[in-house]
Amino acid sequence: MSRRHLTFACEGSTLVGTLDQGPATVGLLLVSGGNELRSGAWAGQAQLAARIAAEGFPVFRFDRRGIGDSEGPNGGFRTSAPDIAAALAAFRSACPQLQAVAGLGNCDAAAALMLARGAGLDALLLSNPWTIEDDDAAPPPEAIRDHYRRRLADPAALLRLLSGKVSLRSLFASLRAAMRPAPPPTSLAQDMAAGIAGFPGPVAFLLAERDRTAQAFQAAWPKGDQRIRKCPDATHSFVEAHARDWLAGEVLAMLATL
Repeated sequence: MSRRHLTFACEGSTLVGTLDQGPATVGLLLVSGGNELRSGAWAGQAQLAARIAAEGFPVFRFDRRGIGDSEGPNGGFRTSAPDIAAALAAFRSACPQLQAVAGLGNCDAAAALMLARGAGLDALLLSNPWTIEDDDAAPPPEAIRDHYRRRLADPAALLRLLSGKVSLRSLFASLRAAMRPAPPPTSLAQDMAAGIAGFPGPVAFLLAERDRTAQAFQAAWPKGDQRIRKCPDATHSFVEAHARDWLAGEVLAMLATL
């Protein structure tokens, strides 16, 4: 596996990407979430790219406008469709053997791929999609119930409760919140659903079980969607060893279908 950096244009700005090369005719485009660099949180995307490329699949990741090494204004995930399109074109140009490309985005990068109607990709891996419009919004009831399930399984937490070190007023308020119905989907979630409603390729929603963003997405999404996959005991960036293995396995399984 060899790795090289390259530049490409997007609406008058110069963007920087990194290509992990491989001989396969199917590739992976990694889209960074938030204001993360293309290396990802704790270099997670760089490590994932190397792992996937070691299996023969080329992987391209990039800094969108205004992030990291790339020029231009940072307009956030809602304005990143041109960046994704430009990165996909650069990826195909650098790897002319490509016949199909899957896109992987975590958090608001997953939202960006959905809002862009799949962004011209052939398959989508949507990890912990961001559906929260108000950063101060209360956790969804599912997140509160999950929190208390874990606390009740923790002997130390039970001891604190029995010894009177837990405020019963706060406890009962949280339990009431856990029993309330899920809020209606945000307009963002509705726009995301509409964005991929007509997407013709395969889609997988990859959810970290312990992540509030994933829990909020599941609360806003239609029940029973068979495309949802859950990684037990994983957090938002899949930093746990078993979560890294799980994520790589899901990516490789998708690439194999193409």
